[in-house]
Amino acid sequence: MDILYEDNQVIVVLKPQNVPSQADESGDKDMLTMVKEYIKEKYNKPGNVYVGLVHRLDRPTGGVMVFAKTSKAAERLCEQFKNGEAEKTYFAIVVGNLKLNETKLTNYLLKDTKNNMVKVVPMLTAGAKKAELDYKLLQSVDGYHLLKVKLETGRGHQIRVQLATIGNPIYGDQKYGGGNMPKANLNLYAVELKFYHPVSKEKMVFRVYPPEDKPMWNKFNLEKFLSLR
Repeated sequence: MDILYEDNQVIVVLKPQNVPSQADESGDKDMLTMVKEYIKEKYNKPGNVYVGLVHRLDRPTGGVMVFAKTSKAAERLCEQFKNGEAEKTYFAIVVGNLKLNETKLTNYLLKDTKNNMVKVVPMLTAGAKKAELDYKLLQSVDGYHLLKVKLETGRGHQIRVQLATIGNPIYGDQKYGGGNMPKANLNLYAVELKFYHPVSKEKMVFRVYPPEDKPMWNKFNLEKFLSLR
């Protein structure tokens, strides 16, 4: 497990693609369990280990995640994610004709739990939740577009379904990309996470690179867009 930062209150890790954030029906090893096992072994803790899950990444999405090591830290971090103080930035590689280089997308989403799908529905649909994101085009190569995506809400599958709805599905998205999408890892990565430390209140900033040696990430100048400025 790649650990980016750790102290008595929080632990920041890199979630690999295709690993669940928490236990699901697949029974596959998940990040929450791995963090608990790491803490239990490193500190030789008896019994159950407390780790708070304060946000999630979809299973096929890789990138930076923070977990809380105390209940108080979990409460404070959850509040930051709820009120928008914590900022999540993603890179996505999309296909299709991109009509706008920069815009805000606002939709209402409804989850189909039976099929584990999310769809865009009218605003007044029962159970629908508002979803907002901002995207900006960073680079286009050979008909593929690298987008920087900032989430204002944290709905499941949000980026995938909202981009697919405007005709720009994420490359490798078998669920929302249509029948002709090649089989590949989902080209969506949580590259930056900002939050305030739950005790010191210091602003914490973490940046990670997508797997830049892998298709399709190797088409783009990631260093230019991720280097600290």
